[in-house]
Amino acid sequence: MQPKKILVIQNKRIGDVLIASVLANNLKSHFENCHITYFVYDYTAGVIEQNPNIDRIILAKDAELKRIPILLNTIRQLRKEKYDIIIDPYAKFQSRLMCLLSGTPVRIGFKRKGKRLKLPFYTQAITFLDQSSLPCGKALQDRMNLLEKAFGMQKPDPMYGIFLTEEEKKYQRIASLDRPVIMLGVLGSTPNKSLPYEYTAKLIDYLAKSHKATLLFNYAPHQKEEALRIYDMCQFKEQINLDIYEDSIRGFVKLMNQCDLLISNEGGSVHIAKALDKPTFTIYSPYINKSHWNSFEDGKKHDSIHLFEDDEDYFESLSREEKKEIEANPEQLYRKLTPALILDKLMPYLSNHL
Repeated sequence: MQPKKILVIQNKRIGDVLIASVLANNLKSHFENCHITYFVYDYTAGVIEQNPNIDRIILAKDAELKRIPILLNTIRQLRKEKYDIIIDPYAKFQSRLMCLLSGTPVRIGFKRKGKRLKLPFYTQAITFLDQSSLPCGKALQDRMNLLEKAFGMQKPDPMYGIFLTEEEKKYQRIASLDRPVIMLGVLGSTPNKSLPYEYTAKLIDYLAKSHKATLLFNYAPHQKEEALRIYDMCQFKEQINLDIYEDSIRGFVKLMNQCDLLISNEGGSVHIAKALDKPTFTIYSPYINKSHWNSFEDGKKHDSIHLFEDDEDYFESLSREEKKEIEANPEQLYRKLTPALILDKLMPYLSNHL
């Protein structure tokens, strides 16, 4: 089969969209003449712009797409496109309904092991892997497994990247700053993915005292007030530069491309930095399964800390009710991930890079 039109639906956050770009990278090599479209939320598109393997990006608004009339109208528009293949790595009811009603002959998506889908959303349902066995992490390995099972690809490439124009590579806003320049992801994408503010401030104070470096803050535009609260808690502010900030994904991509290192709560900024080949140190929320998202961590260029460092399957071993309780209020567990514990791993990591 030589498909002419392929649609990838990835209605999720920035990191998920960037990781999903590996599908296009491999599909373009496998089907050289195919046309690939990505359907994503508008605030995530910056990580796949300029990707030569993605021919078109359809933008949707998160809140609007949840309204049934808009969702049905979107599905009608997709039916008119007459795609040959739809791939759904999002695999939630919204995207599954889009697959089911699309009229597309080949529909590929994920399902949990042992679960039988109630409706024929997909013509081929790929079971999520139990665990990762590759350095790319489980999220990427699941997508590699999809490509292998659905298209017979041999050893697809799991590495994702961000493509910059020559003009974007010449970004000069931090050219005059003292090096190294360290980007700090001071907040996670949601409150339950953010280290307690006073812990973050203590880590920043350690950096300011121990290393001659310029420190920049990264946060979403709506998180500015919270970021300033963390800044106010810091004792050593001289090396923190709050004037250098980008409020768009593409702006952050250009800025991060000129930085030397990222230290961050787990989230999209970490995947962006990895895609730009920048060293990263990641702080995981206690309820995040590290092995799913620790792409290419080798303890050297990319390292991290997790409360359950020695028992990564702890969260998966909990009951559904226990998981929901922790996800709703991870503060109690987060408090156990003290600055002292983080610094035990962060200090030697910084010694290798600074």
